[in-house]
Amino acid sequence: MKLVEGFDSNYRYVLVAARRARQIQSGARPVVDPHSRKPCRIAEEEIQAGRVKWEIPAGAAAGSMEASGEMQDGPVGGDADD
Repeated sequence: MKLVEGFDSNYRYVLVAARRARQIQSGARPVVDPHSRKPCRIAEEEIQAGRVKWEIPAGAAAGSMEASGEMQDGPVGGDADD
């Protein structure tokens, strides 16, 4: 799999896309005009359109691959009650 532009690893891309897909599945509105009904595809389209931004938390260890995201107009990440 080719490295997605703007991400330091494919693993981080999957984490960001999965977190955004969970938010869409939980009722968040898509920030792009989706071509699919599937939350994972919508999340991919949003990332490709540059509408989802992410950052590595400041307190994360150097080896940690945890990511939090942020859309242009609001947060994508947050505390999960899993």
